[in-house]
Amino acid sequence: MRSRAGTGGQRQVQRERRRPDPLAGIFDDEDVVPMLQAAPGLRSVAIFEEICRRHPELDGRIRRTLERRIRTWRAIHGPEQEVIFRQVHEPGRLGLSDFTEMNDEHVTIVGVALDHRLYHFRLIWSGFEHVHVILGGESYVALAEGLQNALWAVGGASVEHRSDSLSAAFRNLGADARQDLTLRYDALCEHYGMTPTRNNRGVAHENGGIESPQGHLKAAIKDALLMRGSRDFDDLASYRHFIDEVVSRKNRRNGPRIDAERAVLQPLGLSGFPCVTGRLIIRPPWP
Repeated sequence: MRSRAGTGGQRQVQRERRRPDPLAGIFDDEDVVPMLQAAPGLRSVAIFEEICRRHPELDGRIRRTLERRIRTWRAIHGPEQEVIFRQVHEPGRLGLSDFTEMNDEHVTIVGVALDHRLYHFRLIWSGFEHVHVILGGESYVALAEGLQNALWAVGGASVEHRSDSLSAAFRNLGADARQDLTLRYDALCEHYGMTPTRNNRGVAHENGGIESPQGHLKAAIKDALLMRGSRDFDDLASYRHFIDEVVSRKNRRNGPRIDAERAVLQPLGLSGFPCVTGRLIIRPPWP
């Protein structure tokens, strides 16, 4: 009996031994819980990136530990966040464009509300994203400028480009004007060797490859605004730089896949395509 008791005691001691908690003094005291309390909508990935910036000595492998700890905390103190899984697609095949409203984020420039939306391009295989702040409505010009800047930024063109944004541009236009914009859009895609496709009316899931990432993009922007502590900017250039930084961080996470997809994209040629205004797109520098 003593031997069994002794053995059981040894086993209990062994079970009680644990590795040092990598989040000791970080989760409860200094960083994570205060962030969760101050901004309940923050995603786990944003919290992980922030504590890595604050504590560069942390091992990146703590991410799953952190996510489990956050889920446990939220099970007690708040709602658990939804997880969305990305589909697999053929590299170099499909690029998607759409616009998303941003007025619900209540961004201001020197205290004045900024009425705007974002043009959003995405290569569906690698997850490369390009975003541009649009002050007007959805239009062919905004689509053409945003798409071309996205293609020059990534360094190539996909085989197919899909968008349903022209439907918004067609509003209040006559038949001749609608036909003219359709021809211009087709010519734009042809210039870059892309096959233009559009969603069928009322079939929302056909653009799901960008609608779901748009949700992630807006969530990342919301996280960054919460981290920043203010939604007011000194000028439009500062806000555009802020958006660029958010998108750049997302692209860095997908860097190896973006490099792999870039290698199979179609070459761009020597020049851009003129927009309705006659203005040519200026190719941005590629590092």
